[in-house]
Amino acid sequence: MLMSTHGEADAAPKPGVQKAVFGTMPDGREAYLFTLRNAAGMEVQVTNYGAYLVSCTAPDKQGKFENVTLGVPTFADYLKGTPNMGPVVGRFGNRIARGRFTLDGQEYKLAVNNGVNHLHGGLTGFDKKLWTATTKDGAEPAVTLHYTSPDGEEGYPGTLSVDVTYTLQKDNGLRIDYKATTDKPTVLNLTNHAYFNLSGMKHDAMNHVLSINADHFLPTDNTQIPTGERRPVAGTVFDFRKPTVVGERINDTAEEQIRFGNGYDHCWVFAEKPTALRLGATLYEPRSGRYMEMLTTEPAVQLYTGNHLNGKLQGREGVPFTRRYGLCLETQHFPDSPNKPDFPTTTLRPGETYKSTTLYRFSAK
Repeated sequence: MLMSTHGEADAAPKPGVQKAVFGTMPDGREAYLFTLRNAAGMEVQVTNYGAYLVSCTAPDKQGKFENVTLGVPTFADYLKGTPNMGPVVGRFGNRIARGRFTLDGQEYKLAVNNGVNHLHGGLTGFDKKLWTATTKDGAEPAVTLHYTSPDGEEGYPGTLSVDVTYTLQKDNGLRIDYKATTDKPTVLNLTNHAYFNLSGMKHDAMNHVLSINADHFLPTDNTQIPTGERRPVAGTVFDFRKPTVVGERINDTAEEQIRFGNGYDHCWVFAEKPTALRLGATLYEPRSGRYMEMLTTEPAVQLYTGNHLNGKLQGREGVPFTRRYGLCLETQHFPDSPNKPDFPTTTLRPGETYKSTTLYRFSAK
């Protein structure tokens, strides 16, 4: 039921979307696995449990398609929980200091589930919900997942209506569109938390070559809450303006910020203000030749290098996910924005529509 790979000599699959039962929730509801295929041979699998990106194949320089996102083997494994291997996290991706914020003069208290802070929507975030799904067949197949988050869920105000659409494009792009509305003022910061490994799970991600179109990053305190400063990357281990091997400076513990994150776990602020979909980062794996472009409408990206993976979880390929086996490029607004008036606002009000798009486009060179 899980993803297959396609060799160069395989006949091109018919593009479209297929639906299969993935597993059963504790309350008896069925979760589904949706397989999207394009004519080029790329395959993406999504489940409506947690809006997880379950797998995503991409071609190497010989034309061989292999899975490039970390995931666990079975639905039961997803139910047990993962370190956010591919779900949509929300309502608020990333951290909110001390699990509280004030909006329009009223304080809201959230779960504290990451040290002293709130992380990725709380104890039962969007990654643990069963979404409804509708599919669109054709040359660019898509699945749209919907979830209505009730007023007060995980402490957040407002009934929130959320749609996330995964579209597999003809040019081997995976496009993720987010849309949401609310009936009360609330805060919102949605992202997908996929871990990428362009080697096809052959080795960890430290040889990957990364570029990020960002002149500044957000330094944090020792609990990983931004201090409010936007620090230039120039002259630091956070400078990825030119393609740089991820592992080259990741252990430079003379840098306090590396110590705070146990590696990279920081937010980079893009050089250009968001006006439309534009290139935010690139990722290249030299041995396979796989190359990924990340385009987004968001103002920032959190690079997380899998610093807390410990080998206890094993992927579908039979490989244990040891430290830094994958890396995340989580497009988003800034962490702790509700408590930082100088940061771009994450407030959503009735009558407004939250919209965000991120595109991961794969090729080889």
